[in-house]
Parts: sequence; structure tokens; C-alpha cells
Amino acid sequence: MKIKHIDHIGIAVKSIDQAKKFYTEILGLKIEGIENVADQKVNVAFLPITDSELELVESTHPDGPVAKYIEARGEGIQHIAFRVEDIEEALAELKEKGVRLIDEKPRKGAGGAKIAFIHPKETNGVLVEICERD
Repeated sequence: MKIKHIDHIGIAVKSIDQAKKFYTEILGLKIEGIENVADQKVNVAFLPITDSELELVESTHPDGPVAKYIEARGEGIQHIAFRVEDIEEALAELKEKGVRLIDEKPRKGAGGAKIAFIHPKETNGVLVEICERD
């Protein structure tokens, strides 16, 4: 598996409108867009920083995974995503190595990426996403 770089860090927030103030007004970052990812029950705001970005991830449903995450752990870093050259190849390699996956096959993520998550029990409690972008 070839990891290119950290693609993004996902930050679970109750409200993008509230959270963006720190990142835009204090840090001077710019939101490049906000996307609704209906099947994941979230809105995602993209704040690029060189080849990576921060994603502010807000739940759109009280039973969504991000809402449950915030309820259990509070707002904060929810996941780290590594950009890979070939997600199918990366998943095959992870399976071959016996790594427990949340996603056995890639699915559509925010920003048009193909994504898959590795189970946090494999990564010392960190939710790790791998993603491929065209």
C-alpha cells in the first residue's frame, strides 16, 4: 500500500457555523465549500491547508454516527484520513494482513473521494480512514 500523505483530519462538531469561527476568524483559514453526505448523515466543511485539509463534520440526524460520537466523547478529532494511491489494493493488503475493517469495499465519501474505514480496535483507538481521489 502506498500512502501519499495525510488527506484530512475530521473534526466532529455540533455546529459548523459555530465551529468555523475559530478556524476562519482566528486561524485565517477559508472554507472551500460545504457538502451534504446524506448516506453518512453529515454535512462536511472543507478547510484546505496545503495538500491536506481539515473537515468540520456536523451530524444532520440525531441518530447519525457523528452525533453518537459527540454524545459519547464530545466534540473533537474524530478521524484521520490517509490518501492512498489505490484504495482497492490497500484494502486487499489490509485484509491479507488480517486487519479488521469497518468497510470491506470502498464507498463514496465527501469531496468525491472513495473511502474506507479501519476498525479503531486495530489502531489503538484511532478511527483511521483511507481514501483515494482522482
